[in-house]
Amino acid sequence: MEIEGKLQINFTNALYRCSECGKELEISPENYLCPNCSDRNNSSQPLRGILEIAYDFATKYDKISIPFPVREDYFPKLPVGNTPLVKSANLSKSVLQSNLFFKLDFLNPTGSLKDRASHLVSAFASSFGINEIIVASTGNAASSMAGVGASARQKIKIYVPESAPEAKIVQSLMYGAEVIKVHGSYDEAFETAMKEFYVRSPYEVVCRNTAFNPLTIEGKKTVVFEIVSQLLRVPDVIFIPSGDGVILSGVYKGLEDLLNMSLITHIPTLYAVQAEGSSSLQKGFENGSFPVLYQAKTYADSISVNVPRCGFYALSKLKKHNGKVISVTDDEIMQAQRKLAASEGLFVEPAAAAAFAGFIKIADQLQENSTNVILLTGHGLKDIVGATNSLKKTSS
Repeated sequence: MEIEGKLQINFTNALYRCSECGKELEISPENYLCPNCSDRNNSSQPLRGILEIAYDFATKYDKISIPFPVREDYFPKLPVGNTPLVKSANLSKSVLQSNLFFKLDFLNPTGSLKDRASHLVSAFASSFGINEIIVASTGNAASSMAGVGASARQKIKIYVPESAPEAKIVQSLMYGAEVIKVHGSYDEAFETAMKEFYVRSPYEVVCRNTAFNPLTIEGKKTVVFEIVSQLLRVPDVIFIPSGDGVILSGVYKGLEDLLNMSLITHIPTLYAVQAEGSSSLQKGFENGSFPVLYQAKTYADSISVNVPRCGFYALSKLKKHNGKVISVTDDEIMQAQRKLAASEGLFVEPAAAAAFAGFIKIADQLQENSTNVILLTGHGLKDIVGATNSLKKTSS
């Protein structure tokens, strides 16, 4: 079943609350991280003091609507979200006797789930009369913010690593964004964007950097509101491609909101699926600490990060709700990408294929007839060079 019409945004009074010490702050352009817990000088570790958006759920909810701290009239007119949830046509019986569903978030306007966060960040900026947004990205958040910003007539400045896929850079430029290539990895791009932001007034420019801006987690929660609405129940398992852990954190935030709204009765099992060559989150989950001076290297550029910026927050949610973290090889990702395209007609980028590869890897451990959702986050046309190389590797 698909959603009949888009889920309603429900403006709800809210505040920021530190995920570590509980300090409460006003939702304003001045506040990004908790002043008590954050350590801006330690760029080798995940961010501390990430702020959650906390609502008063005293109101009784008799149907699913999405609580947000920004009024709906500030949102850009670009139609974000409401993506299909489709049942596997051909793979269920060959992989697992289950109800296997794919959430087609690569059908968002710019081709990725990141539009959900960009939509809310853009609306937030508009609500405070701010017309400029800066962001660091491996490519998807960049093109997403550029596209959403174009709809809102906002100025978007983007920092990307030199290795970012050309298609994502071209996409950002077509939307009219200013694109700056940074020598080094995504992490260097992140820090470069932060340096610019800290010398600017917070009422002059909004920083969309993932995890640093609490709205990036909040915006991504909408995907699970839709999943529950489309299934008319909570799935047993959701597989999520994970690099820095923000999409994972957003899904957990959405589930916790639904639980607090008494619209669901439990939190399902979430699998964070990482590329083996970019598995800091898994190492933190298994060892209790994140590696220092880690160098990620993977075919799945969208989940390639040295430092998972949302790492501490994501791990706290995984442990609280008995979530799991697994990793897959680049070969497994390539095979999953080709299998998904050839068997289901779903062409996704490597990061999205990683979630499906994770499902395949542990399918025999899942309960028979369980309901499993694979979150497909980005379109395959985002990285044609990578897909071409994968095809060449197969034929060689």
